[in-house]
Amino acid sequence: MMEGNNLARLGGSLPVPSVQELAKGSPGNVPLCYLRDDQQLPIMIKSYDNIPIINMENLILGDEFELKKLDSACREWGFFQLINHGVSDSVIDKVKKDTQDFFNLPLEDKKKLKQMDGDMDGYGQAFVVSEDQKLDWADMFFLTTNPPYLRKQHIFSHLPQPFRGTVELYADELKILALKIIDFLAKAMSMDEEYIREQFGEAMQSMRMNYYPPCPQPDKVIGLTPHSDAVALTILLQLNQMEGLQIKKDGMWIPISPLLDAFIINIGDILEIVTNGAYRSIEHRAMVNSEKERLSIATFYNIKLDGQIGPAPSIISAKNPAKFRSIGAADYVRAMTLVPLIVVKDVVLFPITRSNASCTIRSDSASNALVASSNKRIFGSFSIALAIAILCFCPPDNCIPLSPTDLSNPRGNEDIKLCAFADFAA
Repeated sequence: MMEGNNLARLGGSLPVPSVQELAKGSPGNVPLCYLRDDQQLPIMIKSYDNIPIINMENLILGDEFELKKLDSACREWGFFQLINHGVSDSVIDKVKKDTQDFFNLPLEDKKKLKQMDGDMDGYGQAFVVSEDQKLDWADMFFLTTNPPYLRKQHIFSHLPQPFRGTVELYADELKILALKIIDFLAKAMSMDEEYIREQFGEAMQSMRMNYYPPCPQPDKVIGLTPHSDAVALTILLQLNQMEGLQIKKDGMWIPISPLLDAFIINIGDILEIVTNGAYRSIEHRAMVNSEKERLSIATFYNIKLDGQIGPAPSIISAKNPAKFRSIGAADYVRAMTLVPLIVVKDVVLFPITRSNASCTIRSDSASNALVASSNKRIFGSFSIALAIAILCFCPPDNCIPLSPTDLSNPRGNEDIKLCAFADFAA
């Protein structure tokens, strides 16, 4: 239990101003730290009607066609909208209202639940590691929700009622839903369903509540930096019907139109690994608009902390050899919190068939950096497009040291080494 609590504390963020308050106070101005010129944004297209739509009722009834649709959606898109999901309307209505009410609280009240040093849970932003870093045009409230012993009591026990009760109820319902979805994914992939239930049954669950204020220059900011989700499964609830979520497909950004009363589901890095690359964890981002705020709740479901992240043994064969290495879930969580908002499956588990070069991650008070020794180039924490790696302790011969910090390594003062295959955007 202590190990779990220590792991859950990793991944804190520097304090930043409330974007909601900035938007209220200076509606015509956008501070420079939010203006983005560090990314080449691919062309957006609207030629797709929408991502696939999956009907949970049909899956429960044993509809083989619906199961094939689910399998195809996860292979081709990594995203789908789930209708007739079984979560009660009353619970959804309550969590929508209470989340909106939370963000409408005075700033001083929200600050009572602010993130503590070195801790992700609380009100603020995620993965802000440098005062010079470009920031997302959003505020968030992050909560570890399950299992209960991982909850941060300095946050959770101080949630105003009825918000706390609503969060607990919603978290429990979404745990049930996540396990149902994972069961159907295992069935669609012909995986050993008992093995999958054992790996995911008592997993860590967390929520990120997002508030994206309107922005006078929406094309110059980003609500949420492009990333893939390092978890197993993400269940997204839109609190209003404002568009903002975009997924990257065929080199272009596809805007998603949320369906009323549907969840948006996406495959995370862990499930891509477990399915040996058959299901895709897709890069996505959140954009903002100039007219109205957008609110959402992302609920993340992981593998159990004492589990093993790697391709499911039941689908590995001579014809389908393992494409990823395996690693303990606890080590994966450590790496996940050290390398923010990049494709973490590729930072922890590199494809076995690819060549690799040694590198190391260190951090100082200013920033995290990834150093690729193969070409001696240093990349800031948000300039990395892709890194393929496995968490291990490599010989330091080919590594370029940076300023060490005890926060960079939960095991002590050793360096955290990564063996990496890199495909970076400079």
